[in-house]
Amino acid sequence: MRAPALWGIAGVVALLGDALYRLTPQAIGLFEQSLDAIEISVLVVWLAFNAYSEGYRAFHRNFSPRVVARARALDAAPRPLFVILAPLYCMGLVHATRRRLVVSWCITVGIVGIVILVRQLAQPWRGIVDAGVVVGLAWGVASIVYYVIRAFRGHAMPVAPDLPVR
Repeated sequence: MRAPALWGIAGVVALLGDALYRLTPQAIGLFEQSLDAIEISVLVVWLAFNAYSEGYRAFHRNFSPRVVARARALDAAPRPLFVILAPLYCMGLVHATRRRLVVSWCITVGIVGIVILVRQLAQPWRGIVDAGVVVGLAWGVASIVYYVIRAFRGHAMPVAPDLPVR
């Protein structure tokens, strides 16, 4: 991989890393107070749910390999505008199939909406939600690193890059 692909991947990892950096203190703040049995139960179930649904299913099986597949596609045919927008390109927010564009933009807008709502929650509920999101995001970053290593070793990605057909 060359600079355009690495810029795209680094930009996506930086975006996820920034979210981890901002959410981790909220999640840690959760443990500075005593939780009752219901709150602990919700936390455990929420962590498991996020590890599976966000971490494994969303990131590891779909988003992360697609980021790397799109980075490889950008690397193979770099165009100046797409190189500048490489993180957005790798996330499927530009130059993708119509379906990928709709899905990627809807997910992005949905995440922004959820973030706005979660910010309104009081502790411990905000910390519980943020702890689950931190688990999912951490899995996502680790998955991107995993697929980058696989790409460097010459392995194909398990998902298509969803590029528009010319």
